[in-house]
Amino acid sequence: MMPFERLEAWRACHLLALATYRVTAGFPDTERYGLTVQMRRAAVSAASNIAEGSAKRGARELRRYLDIALGSLAELCYQIRLSKDLAYISVDQFAELEAQRSTAGKLTWGLHESVRRREALSG
Repeated sequence: MMPFERLEAWRACHLLALATYRVTAGFPDTERYGLTVQMRRAAVSAASNIAEGSAKRGARELRRYLDIALGSLAELCYQIRLSKDLAYISVDQFAELEAQRSTAGKLTWGLHESVRRREALSG
């Protein structure tokens, strides 16, 4: 098991990426290079940045990558809403995906704050 796989935030983001891929598979072909790619990129970015940050040396670097992951989750939040408003996803799919995104965001923010507190205590 890689070190990042032990992080709840990474696991939640990974599940979100998987769910995003499943949901966007049903998008219209006209969105193949538009919203489909953007949503997948944002979801993968969140999990990838947590993984990459966990391999860096020092809390400051990890927090920087967690900041990027949080930005990707915010981007995905809007894209999920847009998908619902365009009727690409159902209200139920919206609720499920948004709940997963919210959980991933809370866990990532919690990890960010935990790292920040530890850094402040040691610094």
